[in-house]
Amino acid sequence: MKSTTARTYRVVHWLTTRVQESLEEAARRPDRGDISTTTVIIWVAAVTGAVLIAGTIAVVISKYNGKLAGL
Repeated sequence: MKSTTARTYRVVHWLTTRVQESLEEAARRPDRGDISTTTVIIWVAAVTGAVLIAGTIAVVISKYNGKLAGL
């Protein structure tokens, strides 16, 4: 029981220290590389475009699968 209590105390102490250091760092450097809205929009558009292209290719291949088998 003593070992578990000691481990729990160490973990809680480590987490508390880490959170405190992170908050101090965030206060010291507020521009720490947050993702801008424009970047998110570009990524969403790129992923959506890739999914649409892959879906279109899959539909075309499934539609003409029999005709493509003889090539």
